[in-house]
Amino acid sequence: MSQEHINRVPDIGEFEDVEVIEILVSEGDKVAVDQSLVTLESEKATMEIPSEQAGTVTKLHVALGDRVSEGSPLVTVVGEEDSARVEDASEVELAESVPDPQKGRDSESVPDPTQGRDSGSVPDEPTGRATASVPDEPTGRATASVASAPTPVRAEAAPATAPGEGRAAPVARAQASAPSADRAPLPHASPSVRRLARELGVVLADVEGSGRKGRVTKEDVQTFVRGALRTPNRVAPAALPASPEIDFSKFGPVEVEPENKIRRASARNLHRSWITVPHVTQFDEADVTELEAFRREKKPAAEARGTKLTLLAFLLRAVAANLAEFPRMNASLAPDGESLIRKGYFHIGVAVDTENGLIVPVIRDVDQKGIWQLAEELADVSARARARKLSPADLSGGCFSISSLGGIGGTAFTPIVNSPEVGILGVSRSRTAPVFRDGAFEPRLILPLSLSYDHRVIDGALAARFTRALAERLSDIRNLLL
Repeated sequence: MSQEHINRVPDIGEFEDVEVIEILVSEGDKVAVDQSLVTLESEKATMEIPSEQAGTVTKLHVALGDRVSEGSPLVTVVGEEDSARVEDASEVELAESVPDPQKGRDSESVPDPTQGRDSGSVPDEPTGRATASVPDEPTGRATASVASAPTPVRAEAAPATAPGEGRAAPVARAQASAPSADRAPLPHASPSVRRLARELGVVLADVEGSGRKGRVTKEDVQTFVRGALRTPNRVAPAALPASPEIDFSKFGPVEVEPENKIRRASARNLHRSWITVPHVTQFDEADVTELEAFRREKKPAAEARGTKLTLLAFLLRAVAANLAEFPRMNASLAPDGESLIRKGYFHIGVAVDTENGLIVPVIRDVDQKGIWQLAEELADVSARARARKLSPADLSGGCFSISSLGGIGGTAFTPIVNSPEVGILGVSRSRTAPVFRDGAFEPRLILPLSLSYDHRVIDGALAARFTRALAERLSDIRNLLL
């Protein structure tokens, strides 16, 4: 038997307060299982939340612009049988609410038509909201009666109407007192931790919490103080100059188009990486003549498997082998800058160009997968990225990134390191060039490589060895088996 089901926000990783940017259904709509209900947008991706039950939409719990987290109610869906029962119950309730005219004539006293409305009593709702009632005394004040309200509420009553208007005072509404949206939320911490922070002169907003949902603990404050004592006095860096405000409308027609959340988040991350990571780019070339011939030879087999075999699948496999050979490139610098975090796994991010901006899904355990499996996963994540179907888990955990512009063009570029990774490989369009081999020139297919790296971790010699080893692996596909 079908039942009423509230579709809630599923596990979306570490993200909280994700914005609702699109509502795809309305109350009364029929929906099927896995039909998209709403679209959420985090700082890294957009996600469509599907229905977990077929039936009729009876209630929308969110509106455009609302912010939700894991477990927040989104849409209530009632199965066909329950939907019919709800409609029947509504009709019965409506019939019972209509007074019997015969009863009105039999009664000796005529009821006051305003009686029961002046009290402003609001029936309890299953949402846990606060209800308010207006007393009979003409004081113009309302007394709020709270029903299972999780937060303090404040009742605000509208002024009573003048006598003789035949209308009762509007029902006072209980409003939850919430912090302003444009004000930074205070860090979560217990009173004892806040007192300790005040005694030590620590600003809690500067302390990274290790507790549940970022709660700051006593140990976090103590660790912060120890780190501050170990850090030598440094001259504060000069603030970056602000961009000048220019009225472009003086020069001609303009249109202001707000950036979407993905592009705004990408801009912040790229800007942070550019000003905090000392970038150096190493350029090299790989002869992929035989590799391209092998790829074209396997094209019919790829079509038979229902996938597309691109050069990127071979690049993934070669980069994973390179990371194993040069483990410093498969690491991250600790936040204090005094140690290196080496990683024993090989998860590689691949930049995908979408209409909403650049998204970097992560292919996991590349070293343990063959070329066919990598090609299939690449096709899958690229399609889901463009359809806004990626989950937060698809975008996290990368060790190294690849950005390929070969399908568009260009000879070389400087990709920005995706911090806290320490390297990113840029790939441009391959070209046929004359190469002197065995006493004569012959046409060879050359692939340009651009390796940007964090110079705090990687020096120039290591970067040159990395690109040379990668070029050798790509020049002879037998090296991928080693």
